[in-house]
Amino acid sequence: MSNLRIGVPSKGRLSELAADLLKQAGLNFRRQERSLFARVGEMPVDITFLRTDDIPVLCAEGAIDMGITGSDLVAEAGVDVLTRLPLGIGKCKLALCVPNDSPIDDARQLAGKRVATSFPNVTRRYLTEHKANAHLVNLGGSVEIMITLGVADAIVDLVETGSTLAANRLRVLAEIGRYESVVIQNKSRREGELADRVVRRLEGVVIARSWSLLEYNILRTKLAEAEKITPGFNSPTVNSLEDPAWCAIRVMVRRGEVIDVMERLEALGAHAILETQINNCRL
Repeated sequence: MSNLRIGVPSKGRLSELAADLLKQAGLNFRRQERSLFARVGEMPVDITFLRTDDIPVLCAEGAIDMGITGSDLVAEAGVDVLTRLPLGIGKCKLALCVPNDSPIDDARQLAGKRVATSFPNVTRRYLTEHKANAHLVNLGGSVEIMITLGVADAIVDLVETGSTLAANRLRVLAEIGRYESVVIQNKSRREGELADRVVRRLEGVVIARSWSLLEYNILRTKLAEAEKITPGFNSPTVNSLEDPAWCAIRVMVRRGEVIDVMERLEALGAHAILETQINNCRL
């Protein structure tokens, strides 16, 4: 293997997100129908399409140099890999859940009980830490209905919004871990310089998704107040306008704060407030 080999999910939502992320970072490739491999056009990088839960193991074994997968799957596989970059997508938590009317209020009370999960290794480690010798029911999916079916007394499953728990009359007894999609790397760091370059490119896209570029006009007499609202990443860019009483501001604002910031600027007297999406950046 002379090229850097990156494993990405072959199907599913993360497959689409990973492909978009790579292409936005300049790693352009075309996948032929049902093909397991693709070549990046302008870099010595090969893309390998794999099952998402196989990626941590194959990365640890050196079959691929890097991979995009869920940190929950890395934890479940129990493999020794480098986590190079959290991607800020696919965020969820792994939780131990019991029925709303269950008398169980501590993990230690699960000794002798049945716990259904698709994360047996993580669950086993957690129960061992809490000295609860429970019987694990290992399943591939639909874990949340196992209590209703009489298969389990508790479950360990991924929770995003909590609506599925509410629909099945379950409550969270304990949170085992928080996870998201990540970029991982084999510890041998083969083609390390190229791998670092790829990570830096991906990082530029991930950071850009957290920020917006805001532009607005403000009276110079109110510039100091405006800069308190929009201090920017380092500091805002201030340009003069033809009317010397006014200036134009260009500044980065965290995307989740944009609406509130725009309202505060408008109340201050700012005009022509514009938000522009940032596709890539280096900070």
